[in-house]
Amino acid sequence: MRQPRIDSLSAFLLLYATACGSDSSSNAMLGAYPGTPTSGEQGSSESTGASSGTAPAPSGSSPNATGSGAPPTAAGTSVSYYVPGDTEADSTSPGLATNPFVLTAHDPLSTFAADVDTASYDVFRRDVSAGSLPDPAGVRLEEYVNYFEYRYPAPQADAKVPFGISLAAAPTMVARDTVWLRVGIQGRDALPEGEKPEGVNLVFLVDVSGSMASENKLPLARELLTQALDVLDPQATISIVTYASSTGVRLPPTPISRRSEIERAIDGLQAGGSTAGSAGLDLAYEQASAGFIEGGINHVVLCTDGDFNVGPSSTEELLAQIEQERETGITLTVLGFGSDNLNDSMMEAVSNAGNGVYGVITDLDQATSYVNERLLSTIHFIAKDLKIQVEFNPDHVRAYRLLGYENRALADSQFRQDWVDAGEVGAGHRVTALYELVLVGGALPLSDGAPAPEDGAPYEGDRAVADADLALVKVRYKQVDATAEDAASEVTASLSPDDVGTADGDFDWAVSVAAFSEILKGSPYADPDALPRISEIVMGAKDSSDPDRAEFAALLERATRLLAQ
Repeated sequence: MRQPRIDSLSAFLLLYATACGSDSSSNAMLGAYPGTPTSGEQGSSESTGASSGTAPAPSGSSPNATGSGAPPTAAGTSVSYYVPGDTEADSTSPGLATNPFVLTAHDPLSTFAADVDTASYDVFRRDVSAGSLPDPAGVRLEEYVNYFEYRYPAPQADAKVPFGISLAAAPTMVARDTVWLRVGIQGRDALPEGEKPEGVNLVFLVDVSGSMASENKLPLARELLTQALDVLDPQATISIVTYASSTGVRLPPTPISRRSEIERAIDGLQAGGSTAGSAGLDLAYEQASAGFIEGGINHVVLCTDGDFNVGPSSTEELLAQIEQERETGITLTVLGFGSDNLNDSMMEAVSNAGNGVYGVITDLDQATSYVNERLLSTIHFIAKDLKIQVEFNPDHVRAYRLLGYENRALADSQFRQDWVDAGEVGAGHRVTALYELVLVGGALPLSDGAPAPEDGAPYEGDRAVADADLALVKVRYKQVDATAEDAASEVTASLSPDDVGTADGDFDWAVSVAAFSEILKGSPYADPDALPRISEIVMGAKDSSDPDRAEFAALLERATRLLAQ
């Protein structure tokens, strides 16, 4: 386990005494990093194509269906202490290497698939609430950042492009002469508030093996299933498939209007036996096919602690099965329960392969929150195979690194290879990505244990970013009913050097969460000297009307105390 060094520990400890109700002297100590805007400051430029600021999709942007849809045939005093997670829980999470800085003159293109999973943050919430810190190997920065809501402009319901692009940049809060760039994508809402989607065919695949007997596993899953009935249309159909030593259909496709029958099936779920996961998946897909609604939402929700110990148990075998099934138009979400058997890496991989999302349910409050705030958006997609490619201008940016998305990286050439699977975006979803930039004339940050900067022969490809722009952001996606062979559409937005510093409160929140998650992860670029500024921003939300931000403020207090132990 990596043991990052924490410099200026006295400032770190002072955080605990001052962060929650700081007086004027402590605020003076905390200060603000250069370039931080006051509340309400934000970029004013709006457009698509090669322009700066915010680019809402409906303002005259016309998706350009380009590319082929057909696949080919073939310093100072320091104190050391462990970062969190020296536990057996989630021990199957492989550590993700931190993205290196890339020299722009060598490779100006950064390409990755969208990701709206939240499981990594869910685990942080669970562990800190229980008095421990998450395993650094399971800290995926993008899932921390994407857990929260941001006020990005959304397109109109009838817009051709189902999402808007919002860009901002400001100097970083860390002890480096660098700039952070934020790329924000906001999906449109599928329905007016209060309305329920029609044409829903939902299959709950529930693990009832012996490992699910704990109070925070199967009993919590039963509660989630029951609450889900309240947010679905009466004509929506529900199926329940269970698996343990054997599999079975507890409930064939049944309309929500027959609620008492569904509730009896839910109440009858009991744990026992080992885990025939693959056979359960087969049967769940059979039920989804039996109730298939053409043009509707056909989705499997897997509820498990991730302990697949019978049948095809390797991640690779399960992925092959899921990838084959997704071609039927049936998508898959994975919900993890508990902690002792949670196979984090496998569950993330399975949900990605199934064109779904991955979350972890830790308690009754979170189950309720998931049902009311996330369930419908995670099954009702507005775009699929969404890829993001940022082209940096070597005249303005010397080097860049992408924060997070290490396991969502794509080759630059795959951006316009439309058969390549990428991320799905649900109704109302937001995707946030952050970059750290070294502007021309700046020095590359040097950190112990940091990966070597990527450098080499000069880039010789075509240049799309305008001479006057800092970066050009390209987003490529398919409509939800598109096939692997269908061509994708593409929209763009750009930011100029003059826009650096025009950030808003949401920007400050996102970079604070990112900076803190780098500390939890033990990233070589983690900067504990930024903790006072992180705390200042986060503690400002302690009494927020946003319950997720208010909860994070409380969790930050606990986590920082645990870090100092």
